[in-house]
Amino acid sequence: MSGTDKFVEDLTDKSDDFSRWYGEVIQKAQLADYAPVRGCMVIRPYGFAIWELMQAALDKRIKDTGHQNAYFPLLIPENFLAKEAEHVEGFAPQVAWVTHGGNEKLEERLAIRPTSEAIICHMYSKWIDSHRDLPVLINQWANVMRWEKVTRLFLRTAEFLWQEGHTAHATEAESEEETLKMLEVYRDFIETEMAIPVIKGRKSEQEKFAGALRTYSVEALMSDGKGLQAGTSHNLGQHFAKVFDITFQDVDGERRHVWQTSWGVSTRLMGALIMVHGDDSGLKIPPRIAPIQAVVIPIYRKETERAEVLEASHQAASLLKAGGVRVYVDDRDQYTPGWKYNEYELRGVPLRLEVGPRDVAARQVMSVRRDNRAKEAIAWDFLAERVPMVLEEVQKALFQKALEFRESSTRSAATLDELDVVVSEHRGFVRAYWCGRNSCEDQVKARCAATIRCLPLDDHSEPGKCVVCGADAPHRVLFAKSY
Repeated sequence: MSGTDKFVEDLTDKSDDFSRWYGEVIQKAQLADYAPVRGCMVIRPYGFAIWELMQAALDKRIKDTGHQNAYFPLLIPENFLAKEAEHVEGFAPQVAWVTHGGNEKLEERLAIRPTSEAIICHMYSKWIDSHRDLPVLINQWANVMRWEKVTRLFLRTAEFLWQEGHTAHATEAESEEETLKMLEVYRDFIETEMAIPVIKGRKSEQEKFAGALRTYSVEALMSDGKGLQAGTSHNLGQHFAKVFDITFQDVDGERRHVWQTSWGVSTRLMGALIMVHGDDSGLKIPPRIAPIQAVVIPIYRKETERAEVLEASHQAASLLKAGGVRVYVDDRDQYTPGWKYNEYELRGVPLRLEVGPRDVAARQVMSVRRDNRAKEAIAWDFLAERVPMVLEEVQKALFQKALEFRESSTRSAATLDELDVVVSEHRGFVRAYWCGRNSCEDQVKARCAATIRCLPLDDHSEPGKCVVCGADAPHRVLFAKSY
């Protein structure tokens, strides 16, 4: 860990300048830094350790649902990308191109993948021939590049890390089942591991993935009242299958096109983690994805106390490590305990364990939770049992607090004027009826700078009147300003 003073410098208050606060937290907690290439970032070890824990938890879920990991090339021939007109049109402004190999100009430009449908579909057309080859359930963990004009660390960068699943099925029903299954995997992962409540829903036609039949997403609300698309799952239908000629011989001997899906989440979830849970002191990392779940801080004033306190601190850590807790003893002499408290609050460590001479004498440690700063003396004999329980309490409390914020920040609107007032004065999610017309969706964007985040799958309300035109509307949708 670095020993620079920037750990204990005061952060900008969230309420004063949320954007500045966000950037300061990332840099001072050493999650990431700006790279020399515009819009790119370097993910630092602490930030990458969080990402690795997130990746491991999600990867297990992906494999548990029958998928296998593979890897596909970074470079995509231009003619592959150009085959599907709607797809290439959607990504054209963001594609970065390789035009030279060494000093020689390439005969055909190569796209640095903005997503991998084109190259994967080409391979599937070679691999799939019979109904016996289906389903194909493949995922890859990779980097992608989208030449964004406006960037922000983790939320929107020119290069970012993600996973992208790509599957092929014999029927539309199977592909739809897969699409919704992976949407639920994302919901479970984000809520269970990251303690972030999300809403599952279907995107409008204008907001769906380029080339998809239907796009579903999980939507989260950040603590500044803006929405964030936390993950997407697409039913691609047969569009790509027809373009890339991915066919199979069915049980009756007829050749048919496959039905496909794709789905993914990215390092923008790191941005969600910061914005949902962070406070004026820095990060709050849910214990399940915290690289350090508990930090032990030895406290002594006299040199004669040092050896005894350090020995007890390391013994406590050994007990916890044996029980599977990710624990770190900060026994650096050059920093005061108070300085260390600030450092680990900034870095979002869920639990601080203080060990001083009195604690050694009383055979206990003093625990301090990061989420609410609640203190509790834990007897030495119950340390290995109690600390995991406290960590689980912190995990649940972070989720509950985020859920309560989302619920209190979700309002309804019956007219465009009402919607505009809610969005401009309160932000948050707005539930309102929408007739389904693009023109009404566009009016909301122009008037309120808000978009339809999704058509919630859990909305079972009766039909109503469109918030814009007053026409009959079959269901309510979720509007919000967003990242």
